Parts: sequence; C-alpha cells; structure tokens
Amino acid sequence: MFFIYILHSPSSDKYYLRYTEDVTKRIFTHNNPIRNNYTSKHRPWILKRAFQVGNNKTIALKMERKIKKMKSRKYLELLLEPQKGELIFSDLLKKIHLDC
Repeated sequence: MFFIYILHSPSSDKYYLRYTEDVTKRIFTHNNPIRNNYTSKHRPWILKRAFQVGNNKTIALKMERKIKKMKSRKYLELLLEPQKGELIFSDLLKKIHLDC
C-alpha cells in the first residue's frame, strides 16, 4: 500500500511531501538521517497528514508530482484540512486514475 505524506518542520516552517509504503519508517528516517540532505537541515519533522493512494506505485508517484507541481503552500494547507483535504485528494486521485 502506498501513501502520500505531508511533514511539517516547526523549526523552519517548511512542508515536505513524498510517497512511501511505510510512513512510520520514513518519518524516523527524516528525523534520524544517515547523511546530510534537505530534510536533515530542517529537523524535527512532524507528520501532518498521510493519504492512502493504493497498491500502484505509478499512481503514487503521479500524485506526488501533481501536488508538487502546484508549488503552493496554500494548496498543501488545504490538503491538511480534515474534510476539505480529503475531498481535494480524492478528486485528484480520481483524475490521475482516469489519465492512466
């Protein structure tokens, strides 16, 4: 099962979005990095939201790319709203499925 997850760094007030099969493991890795990378510079990371995508890695990657192309903090914050975020995400997921 793949997920899209959104993390927030209170120390730098930044959001981070990716897809994964294991959200718990990814959060741990972001907060306990082996090497220096983008997420290591903005620790700690807090999980704000995780959306279930399904078993198709291609769909998960397309969802990640589509959301990142928005380049909008406001859009990410809409996704974080409980009801509105779920509706936006499910509509986007339906569109991605239709395109595949």
